[in-house]
Amino acid sequence: MNKPDQALRFVGAALVAAVGAVGSAHAASIDNGKALVEQHNCAACHGATFTKPVSGDYPKLAGQHADYIVMSLRQYQMGTGNPNFGRNNAIMQAQVQGLSLSDMKDIGAYLESLQGELVDKK
Repeated sequence: MNKPDQALRFVGAALVAAVGAVGSAHAASIDNGKALVEQHNCAACHGATFTKPVSGDYPKLAGQHADYIVMSLRQYQMGTGNPNFGRNNAIMQAQVQGLSLSDMKDIGAYLESLQGELVDKK
């Protein structure tokens, strides 16, 4: 086998491994999500049951889709540095800076598991 063929096989194998790593899903932990929500005191703003926030400006989180929660948390991490995707809220930006993507998925799974008052349509 010549060197270009070896290089091509190596690149192909690396690509397959990379796609496999990206495709492997993190099995979200509701228990860890609950612990993180308690640790970050999310109820202080979003309400004890996450259905009655202390301000109408804050969202109800109980029952919200996990992927929406994850994307929202990522957007707060991005902040205003990315005007196309970032969200601007100093409190939330401070809360999420230390969270990993895995942590965000756990938080999303926990909040989605809660009984909420959200409706799809009336």
